[in-house]
Amino acid sequence: MSSQVVIWLDHQEAQFLHLHEQEYTASHVKAHRHNTRQHASGVRTEHEFFAAVCQAIGAGVEVLVAGSHTALADFKHYVEKHSPATGPRIAGWQTSERLTEGQLAAMGRHFFEKHDRMAGRAVGVAE
Repeated sequence: MSSQVVIWLDHQEAQFLHLHEQEYTASHVKAHRHNTRQHASGVRTEHEFFAAVCQAIGAGVEVLVAGSHTALADFKHYVEKHSPATGPRIAGWQTSERLTEGQLAAMGRHFFEKHDRMAGRAVGVAE
């Protein structure tokens, strides 16, 4: 069974919570800003950030991605166009304001409980 991860993301940072039975572990991926006068350097920076997020997702995980509508739309577009192998790992998308780690973990547990139930799997967080 795959592990379950909830990510809250905006255009500058992705907060990862790896859910475990009674706890979670947190990690972050931050965007690196390149201050150049080059045309579209902001787009290149965003692509580098989204690529790092996709790489951090890794294999063998199910992911709930949460964040602002704009950040989710941009990340979803990036995944579809540049990282199609990441797409099947994303179990859901949830528009949300910035949340505390505890709130994010609760959202993830609630989502995956419903997701597991709908998939006909035993309800609970995978290890």
